Amino acid sequence: MALYTIGDLHLSLNSNKSMEVFGDGWTNYVERIREGFSHLTEEDVTVLCGDLSWGMSLEESLEDLRFIDALPGRKILMKGNHDYWWNTVSKMERFFAANGLTTMEILHNNCCFYGETALCGTRGWFYELDNQGSHNEKMLLREIGRLETSLKAAGEREKICFLHYPPLYQGYRCPEILRLLREYGVKECYYGHLHGASQRRSIEGEQQGTRFSLVSADYVRFIPKKICD
Repeated sequence: MALYTIGDLHLSLNSNKSMEVFGDGWTNYVERIREGFSHLTEEDVTVLCGDLSWGMSLEESLEDLRFIDALPGRKILMKGNHDYWWNTVSKMERFFAANGLTTMEILHNNCCFYGETALCGTRGWFYELDNQGSHNEKMLLREIGRLETSLKAAGEREKICFLHYPPLYQGYRCPEILRLLREYGVKECYYGHLHGASQRRSIEGEQQGTRFSLVSADYVRFIPKKICD
């Protein structure tokens, strides 16, 4: 059994928003995702860091969710900024059950477990969306609250954090999220969202006791990043 992570699958099996329009880095990306998962086993666990489907509803995302469900192992799903299909946890779980989707769990206002390790996280927030105003502050505070709820649910267990938005970036840091990572002793944090030229501005490696890694699908060449056995 091993733990993996990857973000930003951007599936569009039932819509017309293929990522292939963004250049060679996304050519044949659905098959590359399938191949990237081919070495995983049914005992492995993969955390998917948001932006999973372009569907606008659960029904429109069904083919994408079936694709994810059929990939090897247990998948833990998180929300990204383009996951418009996302709904309440109870509605998503009912939808999964009604459609025979059995290998997926939701990470949202909770934590999941990999052995004795707690898998914590939330979407996060990023300055590029709204530099000013009450909306930005409201959304940031909501995401901070969700992250702290997740970290508290882990108790005294070792914690790994997963975010969609980067909590730090060249020229930007989210002090509220970074503070929580320090306070709760998070030693590893994985994030997605960044594509193309923006990936050059990502920050990886250890910062104030936490090791950060970018795991957007195109950045990791559509191969889930192994965290541990």
